Amino acid sequence: MNLPSKLIEDAVTEISRLPGIGKKTALRLALHLLKQNEVNTEALALALTRMRTEIQYCKTCHNISDAEECSICISHRRDGGLICVVEDIRDVLAIENTNQFSGKYHVLGGVISPIQGIGPEELKIESLMERIEKAQQDQPVQEVILALSATMEGDTTSFYLAKRLKEKSIKVSTIARGIPVGGELEFTDEVTLGRSILTRINYSTE
Repeated sequence: MNLPSKLIEDAVTEISRLPGIGKKTALRLALHLLKQNEVNTEALALALTRMRTEIQYCKTCHNISDAEECSICISHRRDGGLICVVEDIRDVLAIENTNQFSGKYHVLGGVISPIQGIGPEELKIESLMERIEKAQQDQPVQEVILALSATMEGDTTSFYLAKRLKEKSIKVSTIARGIPVGGELEFTDEVTLGRSILTRINYSTE
């Protein structure tokens, strides 16, 4: 793509690094920003910079947060005895959009995948176990929902977690299979995902 300005070219290159954005779309966005009031463009740049430098990860559940603990973990309206285990932050957002879950979350940061060299030690599994152990002194965890994608890696992770949680005598459930096998949780429609949370079933390792 031949552009008359190296500055525009650099902007297009950086914008096109975003997922789902090609060079042509990146050029349209760059030209759009160029036409905007300078204050607006600077506000966008500042917002992105602050997001990148100031965002934190909740020390309890590992969700994104503006403070040491996220708004969900510190909320007295959420049921601390119910923890929904998810793979990624995007899954938290997807479940929250259903308005069907009133508990709290734990973000693993991935799933077990031997092919990619990801084992249990690479995930936030130990912090989940420590969290459950610590909660016994305050508000005991009654149930853990395994809301992982219906993939081979997701099922492997669910099975591993269920085995670990069985030692703690905690009810373990999984979202109902309204989620298609092989499907990613974040792309599931809100109605189906909400019903899957409400109609969750006990998870068996037998």
